[in-house]
Amino acid sequence: MALRWYTVVVDSRDPSSLARWWAETLGWVIVFETDEEVVVVPSGADIAPRETLDDWLTEGQGLVFVSVPEGKTIKNRLHLDLAPHTTQDRDAEIAALLERGATHVEIGQSDAAEGEVTWTVLADPEGNEFCVLSSRNR
Repeated sequence: MALRWYTVVVDSRDPSSLARWWAETLGWVIVFETDEEVVVVPSGADIAPRETLDDWLTEGQGLVFVSVPEGKTIKNRLHLDLAPHTTQDRDAEIAALLERGATHVEIGQSDAAEGEVTWTVLADPEGNEFCVLSSRNR
């Protein structure tokens, strides 16, 4: 038996705004939107039904932003790791995220020895932590 990792659901005070922020960050597109729920997927994703289990299991994941009445109050127990390609300027990517509303977050990474931390912890406009890793090509 195999189950497919289908989506990551993100609680949000303003799903539309946060979904648009993440869609721009990832270069993804919105494929479904109501006042209570917004779904974003990779821009090249084929959202047509899959006829075979193998095809269905290999389809990529999406992000779903759902409306909740409360704001975020504690550190996430699950977060996304983003990575720039080796051809991209990592510092410029981080600066662009900050200009669009991300903030630096301290979750203990400064306790590591100098040079050990190869990621930067940020939070999206609603405070959800995510990391920008070192550049990579796979």
